[in-house]
Amino acid sequence: MKSTPSTNPQDVSETAGRTDLGRRIAARRTALGLSREELGRKCGADGNYIAYLEEHAASPTIGTLVRMADALGITVDDLTGASAGRVRGRSTARRDSELVALDEDECRRLLGTHGVGRIAVFTPEGPAVLPVNYLIAGPDIAFRTAVEALAARAAGTEVAFEIDNIDDVTAGGWSVLAVGELEAVTAPEEIQHLTATARSQPWAGGPRTHWMKLTPVRLTGRRVAHES
Repeated sequence: MKSTPSTNPQDVSETAGRTDLGRRIAARRTALGLSREELGRKCGADGNYIAYLEEHAASPTIGTLVRMADALGITVDDLTGASAGRVRGRSTARRDSELVALDEDECRRLLGTHGVGRIAVFTPEGPAVLPVNYLIAGPDIAFRTAVEALAARAAGTEVAFEIDNIDDVTAGGWSVLAVGELEAVTAPEEIQHLTATARSQPWAGGPRTHWMKLTPVRLTGRRVAHES
């Protein structure tokens, strides 16, 4: 008798996600706290079918992929991995392009749409740019690092923080740059609040529990705009 795949929301076993698509579905579903049944209801599928997609090689229809990606809050390319190795910014530039400055309110709004950015610090060996998982806490940009890491040693110095977005289809995009002094977060209540607010652990792994924050004194941004 064939066994029925488990649909427990926390039951992502070692066998789950045997294909790239299956791993992506399982990882995103688990990150959102959804059971297989819940994801199935959101995209019009049975929970057992979700389990099958996670655990076996399958070729779902484009309609299924679209509905599932929408339910998971990502694009079909993100779901299938089509965008993982794509080099951005190679599309042909449009002749009607121009750079438009973004006001501070728009810059702050865009900062809240991302979760990974780059921080630029000065080191004895020269400048370094480091990717970090970050969150917005009031006026501050906060992230976790290791106590001995370059970013932690940059406390008390002026740093820059940057995020951007590139759209190859429209040959457009935007970038936001924040500049200010980097400091360590030491108040226990602030550390507790940041830890509780963070949506994920740092992707780099390891004991990265040292919170740092940057309060921008200069916040600027630019967008590639088109006349039509």
